[in-house]
Amino acid sequence: MILRRTVLATTPALATVTAVTALSASASAGPHTGTSRRRAAPLRLASAGDQLTALREGKITSRDLLEQHLEHIERANPELNAVITLDLEGARAAADKADRHLAETGDVLGPLHGLPMTVKDALEVEGMRTTCGSPSLSGHVPDSDADAVALLRAAGAVIIGHTNVPTMCQDIQTSNPIFGRTLNPFDSEKTAGGSSGGPAAAVAAGFTSLEVGSDLAGSLRLPAAYCGVYALRTSRGASPIVPTRGHIPRLPGWATSSDMITLGPIARSVEDLGLLLDVIAAPAPADRGGWKIDLPAPAKTELGDYRVGIWADDAYCRIDADSRALLAQVAELVRGLGATVDDSTKPVDFAESDKLFQRLMYATASATATDTAFAADVAAAEKITADDPSGFFLRSRTMRHRDWCVADEARQKLRGAWDAYFTDHDILITPATPTAAVPDQSSTPLPQRYITVDGTKRPFFDQTSWLNLASPVGLPALVLPAGTTGDGLPLAVQIIGPYLADRTVLHAAEQLAQRLPEPAQPSVFSA
Repeated sequence: MILRRTVLATTPALATVTAVTALSASASAGPHTGTSRRRAAPLRLASAGDQLTALREGKITSRDLLEQHLEHIERANPELNAVITLDLEGARAAADKADRHLAETGDVLGPLHGLPMTVKDALEVEGMRTTCGSPSLSGHVPDSDADAVALLRAAGAVIIGHTNVPTMCQDIQTSNPIFGRTLNPFDSEKTAGGSSGGPAAAVAAGFTSLEVGSDLAGSLRLPAAYCGVYALRTSRGASPIVPTRGHIPRLPGWATSSDMITLGPIARSVEDLGLLLDVIAAPAPADRGGWKIDLPAPAKTELGDYRVGIWADDAYCRIDADSRALLAQVAELVRGLGATVDDSTKPVDFAESDKLFQRLMYATASATATDTAFAADVAAAEKITADDPSGFFLRSRTMRHRDWCVADEARQKLRGAWDAYFTDHDILITPATPTAAVPDQSSTPLPQRYITVDGTKRPFFDQTSWLNLASPVGLPALVLPAGTTGDGLPLAVQIIGPYLADRTVLHAAEQLAQRLPEPAQPSVFSA
């Protein structure tokens, strides 16, 4: 039997009705102490860092801050559909526990003491329905937290609920048969991106100040770019620096995850990215007896001291006029600060890197296929001749283990090329996407989807090509909002750094963000 508090959304229509009903019922039960103060000071609009300072100093209770977020979700989420499951009872109990602890001891529970936040519906949360947008998991209620969620709880966070994802995180826009489509908070006709579209939209809309997203093929950074928020794909070597057990897919109960997936923070400021990184960067539980994550300090103290590579465009994946103008402005800004800028050297061959990434991605995605489905893929692949390009997907998905080992060796050599590049460069700045957010095509069959770049039709998955430079080699990569189009849609750039230089990437992004226009905020943020 599934407790009602874990099933507050089952269809797009019910999701709206149930969440609003639950919140309204709570409001009618009587005002919580501090209501007038809460209305006078909507602290939910502040950064996570400022919210935490207010909580520590007793300027607001965790319960009051939680109610601010819940009231905003009640008002604005039905249209946006970013938050799809709420645990009101559990969140209020956790907030009250944090308040009691602070009152009785004078100490905080941890670095996220009493902070309300949501998590992506791909991360298992104990006692909370976790579906990854899949009808086959519509009744899945985990009996333990994902490792990353456990770190959030240990740090004192108050988990509000889940945010929306495409089915099994297997799309770069966000829609599924259970909860429907998440809208872009800047334009309802545009995609919020995927697979972390719900998390990015929730942060942009002010439903939460922090989120944890996942990224294999740009799934963390693409939604951040389209929704005008910040996101960091964290480093990954043989193991990730943020533990991934309990992330779907793989299926519930699996101990392993994809060899390219990472988890990382989403926030409305670079400083808040760093705050959350400090909490979730940790070894897997089994390794904590002998290992620790000790990321090095930033390479430089000022942006003008950095050796900056700029890869502004490439024939393999051309960007549009707005994005080219943005990259030119960023390059001029960095040069003006005195940084050493190299805009001619490229670390790798774009096309070769992308092809290798796709082969490895298709291979790792096959792990959770049923035996029958995988056998059918093998049989189909055997019928396709080696020189037929249409067989690339199936041959990659069903490659023999020896072929995977050869591809992995090519990946290690690709890492070596990046390592060599970063002996002479501290960071690389690239486009995040070819364009601003594109029209949502959730209802369009995959073969008919495309994007338009300066009037030219392009393959649908070109949206993530620039992001996937970092994916096969496990480099830290941060997306930050850097401007807007004439229509007010966010434009973003990407900063890539050496392996384990996550703090260097954060520092460079913070320095750059201080000199860029304030990120645009959608109207729903302050609704």
